[in-house]
Amino acid sequence: MDNFFTGTRRNIEHLLGHPRFELMRHDVTFPLYVEVDRIYNLACPASPVHYQHDPVQTTKTSVIGAINMLGLAKRLKVPILQSSTSEIYGDPAVHPQTEDYWGNVNPIGVRSCYDEGKRCAETLFFDYRRQHRVAIKVARIFNTYGPRMHPNDGRVVSNFIVQALQGDDITIYGNGEQTRAFCYVDDMIDGLMRLMGSADEVVGPLNIGNPEEITIRELAELTIELTRSRSKIVYRPRAQDDPYRRRPDVSLANAVLGWAPRTPIREGLVQTIAYFEMLLSRLADHSRERRK
Repeated sequence: MDNFFTGTRRNIEHLLGHPRFELMRHDVTFPLYVEVDRIYNLACPASPVHYQHDPVQTTKTSVIGAINMLGLAKRLKVPILQSSTSEIYGDPAVHPQTEDYWGNVNPIGVRSCYDEGKRCAETLFFDYRRQHRVAIKVARIFNTYGPRMHPNDGRVVSNFIVQALQGDDITIYGNGEQTRAFCYVDDMIDGLMRLMGSADEVVGPLNIGNPEEITIRELAELTIELTRSRSKIVYRPRAQDDPYRRRPDVSLANAVLGWAPRTPIREGLVQTIAYFEMLLSRLADHSRERRK
């Protein structure tokens, strides 16, 4: 189910004819009546460019969307997994971040529509478990990247790759010393599926991410190297409430799920760059055809 605010049918066109795949166009802020065995609630734009475009709708997606999906899980008596986020921790005063850390979040800042929406969604999930005995799983997802990312979503990996492939300046907001930990999409999906399939008593929240920490400057330099680009790095003012350090402690996920990320950042970037090369080439061909 998708409302295609940030997604595109192109991403799943290879699945459209599969007998075990069905696509519904629907907004999670409206009730949904379907018969399913499991629910993965991944609804909500995750890029600041997208979630700040309509902050009220972002909060509604996290909060009302959670209520609607939890209501569906309650009615059907099926397990439901919530894709929460590392933004739960805000600009963390604890490093690396463990699941028992309550976070350092600005509740009225420009990022709070996403941060607080996801925090409220976690509250709802645990209250539905306590009050209605809904079988829940909560994953706190850290920065994820890979093929099929939106080229203009404003996230650092896609920004850097597109800028490098087009020969544009690579833009760093801040001094470049801020850190992130990037998890390749295949590893993320493996973690989510393991969590959904885990024993009933494994509820979470569980950090799912790659603890391989890298500075944003190092990421820019690696992107230039792998794309063989002549792009230059330029610096702009740091965004409001942008976390300075971010790295997950995934020892709990490793202990209870036997999960650990397997894809190094260099290997994952090679795959992601190949996708964007194909996408940009396709978009250029389409543009030329339209001009004829």
